[in-house]
Amino acid sequence: MKLKVATVWLGGCSGCHMSLLDLDERLIDLADRITLVYSPIADVKDFPRDVDVTLVEGAVANVEHEEFAHLIRRNSRFVVSFGDCAVTGNVTAMRNGLDTEEVLKRSYVELADLTPRIPRDYPTIAELMPQARPLHEFITVDAFIHGCPPTADQIWTAVSELLEGKKPALSHVFLRYG
Repeated sequence: MKLKVATVWLGGCSGCHMSLLDLDERLIDLADRITLVYSPIADVKDFPRDVDVTLVEGAVANVEHEEFAHLIRRNSRFVVSFGDCAVTGNVTAMRNGLDTEEVLKRSYVELADLTPRIPRDYPTIAELMPQARPLHEFITVDAFIHGCPPTADQIWTAVSELLEGKKPALSHVFLRYG
């Protein structure tokens, strides 16, 4: 039986998902062994129940990310922090030393093309959290894949071990940061 796998993109750049696609021909082997049930590279609107493995890219940077993280944890047997933003906050957390109001002012007023105003009712974007934080500060994470982004070989090693029912034991070779 194929494992049900999901990938998620929170506050990050999508570099981890690009590295996943860098598996190249190994994607064919992977497709024979998993069912991709949710991903930003697939057109699925709702996160499903009973997911075997979820790879989560990106830091928790807004209230929507935090809610989504809890949904992922409830519906996933095994959750993996996928890349340094999910593991440590990394680049996404560079704003943490700045005042959130100043960040919003710079983004939505000073750099606006059409309607310079800070969003307050959040109908289309989520409210920023005071700080972008790593995933494990919000939910229990079962494994960590370091790297900014992780290499295709590192992803392959981790995913292969997960497919064998093992917790990925990534060596020190893969413990590199942005």
